[in-house]
Amino acid sequence: QVQLAESGGGSVQAGGSLRLTCTANYQLPCMGWFRQIPGKEREGVACMDVLGRPSLVDSVKDRFTISRDVAGKTLTLLMNNAKPEDSAMYYCAANSRGTCRPEISDYVHWGRGTQVTVSS
Repeated sequence: QVQLAESGGGSVQAGGSLRLTCTANYQLPCMGWFRQIPGKEREGVACMDVLGRPSLVDSVKDRFTISRDVAGKTLTLLMNNAKPEDSAMYYCAANSRGTCRPEISDYVHWGRGTQVTVSS
């Protein structure tokens, strides 16, 4: 059974940086980050395939960086210039698709989430 575990969430002031980490027990072709604000639908943030090809949504592509380790089982999200609207529960996800994209429907494995709060 695929298991994903997020860590690194916390509180940061606007303009600051935060690094999120996801650790998987299996290497899967696609891993990504999603976030959800209470009362709103979960949305994609970024994803990366095992070859290191990233995909980020427009709202974060100039501020966030996604990466994977050589083994492909650790996924990180570096959040730079954090904004209050980035506050959310961040979830790590994985799938077996050959092409990675930050779309909810593509992913079947999910972590429990880690809370991020950005204060103004």
